[in-house]
Amino acid sequence: MKTILIRKVMGETLRELRMAAGMTLREVSMASMVSLGYLSEIERGHKEASSEVLFSIASALDVSLSELMISISGKLAALEAERLPRVAAAA
Repeated sequence: MKTILIRKVMGETLRELRMAAGMTLREVSMASMVSLGYLSEIERGHKEASSEVLFSIASALDVSLSELMISISGKLAALEAERLPRVAAAA
Protein backbone atom coordinates (compact mmCIF):
# COMPACT_ATOMS: atom_id res chain seq x y z
CA MET A 1 0.00 0.00 0.00
CA LYS A 2 1.42 3.36 -1.04
CA THR A 3 1.61 5.99 1.67
CA ILE A 4 0.07 9.38 0.89
CA LEU A 5 2.49 12.10 1.89
CA ILE A 6 0.96 15.46 2.70
CA ARG A 7 4.21 17.22 1.82
CA LYS A 8 4.08 15.73 -1.71
CA VAL A 9 0.51 16.93 -2.28
CA MET A 10 1.37 20.31 -0.77
CA GLY A 11 4.39 20.68 -3.03
CA GLU A 12 2.45 19.71 -6.14
CA THR A 13 -0.28 22.18 -5.24
CA LEU A 14 2.19 25.01 -4.67
CA ARG A 15 3.89 24.28 -8.00
CA GLU A 16 0.52 24.28 -9.80
CA LEU A 17 -0.42 27.61 -8.22
CA ARG A 18 2.96 29.12 -9.06
CA MET A 19 2.76 28.02 -12.67
CA ALA A 20 -0.84 29.24 -12.97
CA ALA A 21 0.35 32.62 -11.68
CA GLY A 22 3.07 32.63 -14.34
CA MET A 23 5.79 33.02 -11.71
CA THR A 24 9.23 31.48 -11.52
CA LEU A 25 10.63 29.84 -8.41
CA ARG A 26 12.97 32.83 -8.06
CA GLU A 27 10.08 35.31 -8.19
CA VAL A 28 8.11 33.44 -5.52
CA SER A 29 11.27 33.05 -3.46
CA MET A 30 11.92 36.79 -3.52
CA ALA A 31 8.29 37.74 -2.87
CA SER A 32 7.89 35.26 -0.01
CA MET A 33 11.36 35.73 1.52
CA VAL A 34 11.84 31.93 1.37
CA SER A 35 15.18 30.75 0.02
CA LEU A 36 15.14 29.44 -3.52
CA GLY A 37 16.58 26.07 -2.50
CA TYR A 38 14.11 25.57 0.34
CA LEU A 39 11.16 26.57 -1.86
CA SER A 40 12.31 24.10 -4.51
CA GLU A 41 12.53 21.32 -1.92
CA ILE A 42 9.03 22.15 -0.66
CA GLU A 43 7.62 22.01 -4.19
CA ARG A 44 9.29 18.64 -4.80
CA GLY A 45 7.83 17.27 -1.57
CA HIS A 46 11.24 16.79 0.04
CA LYS A 47 10.72 19.28 2.89
CA GLU A 48 7.78 20.23 5.05
CA ALA A 49 6.99 23.90 5.49
CA SER A 50 5.85 25.60 8.68
CA SER A 51 2.56 27.46 8.74
CA GLU A 52 4.49 30.74 8.65
CA VAL A 53 6.39 29.71 5.52
CA LEU A 54 3.18 28.47 3.88
CA PHE A 55 1.52 31.80 4.65
CA SER A 56 4.43 33.68 3.04
CA ILE A 57 4.36 31.50 -0.07
CA ALA A 58 0.57 31.69 -0.38
CA SER A 59 0.73 35.48 -0.05
CA ALA A 60 3.38 35.66 -2.77
CA LEU A 61 1.07 33.60 -4.99
CA ASP A 62 -1.87 35.89 -4.14
CA VAL A 63 -3.95 33.13 -2.54
CA SER A 64 -5.11 32.92 1.04
CA LEU A 65 -3.74 30.26 3.34
CA SER A 66 -7.26 28.86 3.71
CA GLU A 67 -7.63 28.55 -0.10
CA LEU A 68 -4.31 26.72 -0.23
CA MET A 69 -5.30 24.33 2.56
CA ILE A 70 -8.73 23.67 1.02
CA SER A 71 -7.08 22.77 -2.28
CA ILE A 72 -4.61 20.45 -0.56
CA SER A 73 -7.41 18.88 1.49
CA GLY A 74 -9.47 18.18 -1.62
CA LYS A 75 -6.54 16.48 -3.34
CA LEU A 76 -5.80 14.38 -0.25
CA ALA A 77 -9.45 13.31 -0.06
CA ALA A 78 -9.38 12.25 -3.72
CA LEU A 79 -6.18 10.24 -3.19
CA GLU A 80 -7.65 8.55 -0.11
CA ALA A 81 -10.84 7.71 -1.99
CA GLU A 82 -8.76 6.01 -4.69
CA ARG A 83 -6.84 4.03 -2.09
CA LEU A 84 -9.60 3.04 0.34
CA PRO A 85 -11.59 0.72 -1.96
CA ARG A 86 -8.43 -1.31 -2.56
CA VAL A 87 -7.72 -1.52 1.16
CA ALA A 88 -11.28 -2.69 1.88
CA ALA A 89 -11.13 -5.27 -0.92
CA ALA A 90 -7.87 -6.67 0.43
CA ALA A 91 -9.35 -7.23 3.90
